[in-house]
Amino acid sequence: MAKDYTLSGTGARIAVEQGLANPKWYRPAVDPQDIRALMEKSDAIALRDTVIWLGVMAVSAAIAIALWPSWWSAPFWAVYGVLYGSASDARWHECGHRTAFKTAWMNNAVYHIASFMLVRNPYTWRASHVRHHTDTIIVGRDPEIVAMRPPDLARLALNLFGLIDAWNLTLRMFLHAGGRIHPDEATYLRETDHAKVILTARIWVAIYAATILLALWTGSILPLMVVGLPRLYGAWHHVMTGMLQHLGLAENVTDHRLNTRTVLMNPVSRFIYLNMNYHLEHHMFTMVPSYHLPKLHKLIRHDVPAPDRSIVAAYRRLLPVLVRQLKYEDAVIIRDLPEGATPYRPEVERLRPFAV
Repeated sequence: MAKDYTLSGTGARIAVEQGLANPKWYRPAVDPQDIRALMEKSDAIALRDTVIWLGVMAVSAAIAIALWPSWWSAPFWAVYGVLYGSASDARWHECGHRTAFKTAWMNNAVYHIASFMLVRNPYTWRASHVRHHTDTIIVGRDPEIVAMRPPDLARLALNLFGLIDAWNLTLRMFLHAGGRIHPDEATYLRETDHAKVILTARIWVAIYAATILLALWTGSILPLMVVGLPRLYGAWHHVMTGMLQHLGLAENVTDHRLNTRTVLMNPVSRFIYLNMNYHLEHHMFTMVPSYHLPKLHKLIRHDVPAPDRSIVAAYRRLLPVLVRQLKYEDAVIIRDLPEGATPYRPEVERLRPFAV
């Protein structure tokens, strides 16, 4: 029988009955002083990253516009698109956690800018992401599960161009602009935030409407190449890296070593992704800023699975499991722990018959 991944259906009820809602997650035993040091935030580091991100976006957009409509503009649109449609995802995430800047208003400013680029309402998605960390990959509880089982491989492929996500998010934006909150969102969103959700959506609809009108008035898609379309043509990097966070790993467990992976990546991808390739570390200690995650990785590597050595290596291991899940939904990757690590919790035993 297919699982119910909705947040108001049988999957949610079963998760509560089995004690999987807001579970006590496993954490490695580390010196609290070391963690406190890694939790220190820096305006200087975050500001440097933001200036580079927005500065390269501005320069690439300016050159692309100057060269438009020549094909010579294409490489600059490609750079602009990835920074708009993918790098914004990492900044949205980090500033949503309020861990990028030490100064609160700076986190909020970048968070709202990135939210607009991604068409993610800043209030519903902050609440959604809190739930994702509280109930990571718990069926019926986590609103951010990328692929249900069996996986829809066509949907995953289309999302490399943002087609499914952007369509769903646009529909949700119009729902909010019409004064309504989705039933799933109502399970984790505070009622006091409903008015903010609706107001934000109405402002966004006005901005997109003005952009479309400008495109019609000028008889050119150029305005949409700057605002809106980069959410599609620049989404591929954040989808490619985001799918490696949890896909192919265990559902309904209380040990992040079973449901979250770390992947070593090249410096360019790490900048775009803002070190979220250290995703296991991030889930275990969510208040450590992204720029300290490499140090956290070294601190706890004795107690966690070895990371995949590259994006290619990670997909080489993941894709056969996704294909197998088309027939055997419970096929799952269980990674070996280093010698001397704390063993997985007993819940791992129910997964071993399906391990790949």
